[in-house]
Amino acid sequence: MKSRWYQVLVAVLALSMILSACAPKATAAPTPAATKEPVSQKEGGTKIVTGTVTYTNPFFTEGVAQPIVILEDQGGFVARDRNFIIPIESQVIANITSDFYVSPFTYSLSLPEKPNGTLHDVDHDGTTETGVMVFAVAYWTNTWGDPFLEKRDQGGGGWSSAYASTKVSDDRDSYLEVYGGKYLVYAPDDKQQFPSGFGDDNKLFTDDDPVMDLPAGWSVVDLDQTPFAIDRSENPTIELYEPEGSALVDFSDLSYTEAFDQMVEKFSNEYAFTELKNIDWNAKAKQFRPAFEAAEKAKDAHAYALALRDFLWSIPDTHVGFDQTLIDDDFVTDTAGGIGFGIRELDDGKVVADFILKDGPADKAGMQWGAEIISLDGKPVADAIEAAVPWSSPFSSPINERLQQARYATRFKLDKGEVEVTFKNPGGAEKTATLAVVEERDSFAYSSFYAGVSATELPVEFDVLPSGYGYIKINSFLDNDVLSIQVWERAIKFFNDNSVPGVILDLRINGGGSGWLADQMAAYFFNEETLVGNTAYYDDSSGEFYMDPGDESYMIPPRADLQYNGPVVVMVGPACASACEFFSYNMTINDRATVVGFYPSDGAGGSVEQFIMPEDITVQMTIGRAVDAEGNIHLEGKGVAPDVKAPMTFETLKRLANGEDVVLETAVKVVSQPAGAGVTPSGLPKIASAAEASAAFNSGDKFLEDLARETYQSADYAKPGTLTFTIPLRKDESLIWMYAWCTTTTDVLNQNFQNIKLKFMLDGEEVPLDQLAHEDLANGGQQCRLYYTALSGWPAGEHHLSLTAAFTRSINDGSSDYAAGDYVLEYDVFVKP
Repeated sequence: MKSRWYQVLVAVLALSMILSACAPKATAAPTPAATKEPVSQKEGGTKIVTGTVTYTNPFFTEGVAQPIVILEDQGGFVARDRNFIIPIESQVIANITSDFYVSPFTYSLSLPEKPNGTLHDVDHDGTTETGVMVFAVAYWTNTWGDPFLEKRDQGGGGWSSAYASTKVSDDRDSYLEVYGGKYLVYAPDDKQQFPSGFGDDNKLFTDDDPVMDLPAGWSVVDLDQTPFAIDRSENPTIELYEPEGSALVDFSDLSYTEAFDQMVEKFSNEYAFTELKNIDWNAKAKQFRPAFEAAEKAKDAHAYALALRDFLWSIPDTHVGFDQTLIDDDFVTDTAGGIGFGIRELDDGKVVADFILKDGPADKAGMQWGAEIISLDGKPVADAIEAAVPWSSPFSSPINERLQQARYATRFKLDKGEVEVTFKNPGGAEKTATLAVVEERDSFAYSSFYAGVSATELPVEFDVLPSGYGYIKINSFLDNDVLSIQVWERAIKFFNDNSVPGVILDLRINGGGSGWLADQMAAYFFNEETLVGNTAYYDDSSGEFYMDPGDESYMIPPRADLQYNGPVVVMVGPACASACEFFSYNMTINDRATVVGFYPSDGAGGSVEQFIMPEDITVQMTIGRAVDAEGNIHLEGKGVAPDVKAPMTFETLKRLANGEDVVLETAVKVVSQPAGAGVTPSGLPKIASAAEASAAFNSGDKFLEDLARETYQSADYAKPGTLTFTIPLRKDESLIWMYAWCTTTTDVLNQNFQNIKLKFMLDGEEVPLDQLAHEDLANGGQQCRLYYTALSGWPAGEHHLSLTAAFTRSINDGSSDYAAGDYVLEYDVFVKP
């Protein structure tokens, strides 16, 4: 298991990202000359440990609400168990003794007299002994609110590889091996031994380790000395190491050209999607280096920043970015001028004015809302859009790029003066007008992906819509993580407690954040651990990208009462990026949710690293190649596409202009009508033979009722009437369709069935009883009669089944009376096309 910090950062927000934490390369530890070393009986044993934690990554603290430093049981590393969960009883929490938000921060850890860690016999002498407890000091975040770290807090299990007292390798040939640092070791008596070196294999806790005697009680073992040194001082200092891969690479002391060369080298080796995007880094170096040379020769920081911009904008990846402070004025100048209208491209390719500034140039020229734009600035409007270069560049998705180009096509420098536009008002004739370029930003703001978003929004907000369906808006996975989970769990519990029939998740304006948090929030809609994917990173020891199977990411569901099992719709859009997309993708696994939107999500499907260039400019690049459970690149450049696309038509624009939320209205329709509603199936599902049905029943196939949205009490079945079950079938599977009646004795059972007439109807056709499996059996002290079959091979569409038990007279099952009448069970089965 890579560290919890590493996994948390699988997918992060563009321009607001946290570095993934890799560990430095392993270095070969010299083999000690002897296999057994004398023990220095220095002092009486460790009692209090103090130390510092240094971090250089400016996003280290983002989203962290409950940072903790703990005594971490190393049972996972000793046994090389990547799924090891640090036992709660072994966790000892330190005091953070300075401001966590200022690096370095300090801690103080009081050791228990007798710890509750896992014991390990680590001397490998072939004799079973009591063993020792091995601990590291490690930094963690506590997100899920318990006093100690649970499985989800621990990133699914393993051992720390970052911000711990141990140094851990990320090289492919020594992946996650400890190669230095310090351990805290507890020996229950003075008869235990511990390695005094790494041995010939340069690995700890293996058969070739030389060993040394260990005093009883607490000792600090220094792995950086040869042989390992034992410190028995009462109050030692132990530093927690920031791995080299977490620290910002710094090219700021180099010249502009030297830094450019180093940057291109870094991209050519470490950029995650070179092959996917067919990037020739040598060609890019040749193309862009002259601009850096010129800026260096002129000692022109502004020209250097523009050169850096142009290079980074040439890389089609949303996650690639930089601090644009030096060229902020250029952005203002380039976009200051407007012509009083904004445009939107419709699904049919037409471009219309969806915003007209009152008394602006377009308004004065007679342009009306909804006017079709024919040409702009002397070019066909489609060409004008294509030629626009947005300041929000670069883009992973061509769809997002086109949307932003439409925003920027009507932006000009003020010295442009005027722009010629040809348009046609609704129902009017084509007209050409010359519009003045004026200083206005209203039209620009209107078309922003973030228009109307308030800075006061919480990371998670929820409500119940007038339709009765639940609504959760997830604004960020980079905000206060504890607050996010608290509100999230409150929402899920409220919906469960109040039997809310379906939930709509709004992720349209979510820039991403913690990929691990996103995975685990999606897990609340699943009832078993589910593999979601993995990420490959460049390994400089091999010169290749490496993806370890042990780094696979899973959704880990919460306790059962916090799992929501009803239908779910996820709303996405182009402002749903990075971790937001991982969440949205997770919700498509096993067809758990239906995705709705005008457009796909952003297509930013990797994880990032930052480094420093001259003029203290921070640059960000994608270093993690994220894949799905089958190993396919699944999000980069594509995003999560809607299952149900809300149409972008002229009528839609009218509704949007009137303040209607078209995507939300579409989502309500989808969640209320399962996929397949209104579709006439091509035929019936397969009806099993009696033998096949019996085999399906005995093998544990689910009943129709198991997948139904509705649940009923026993009393509901005890009176004539109709009970309806709505069953969204997300995948084809065999389902049992059964009628069962139980009585106190066999005689009563036979008497009852003289007055019970059964009818099974499937899509308007009666299924004869002699086609069904028929069994009498004893169950729980009762005698039961079953009529059933198994249905499979469901054609897409809407199926209607009914099971009628007509009681021709009142009957008694041996304990209760049942009135005469029809007892009807109706099943509406919706199969996704």
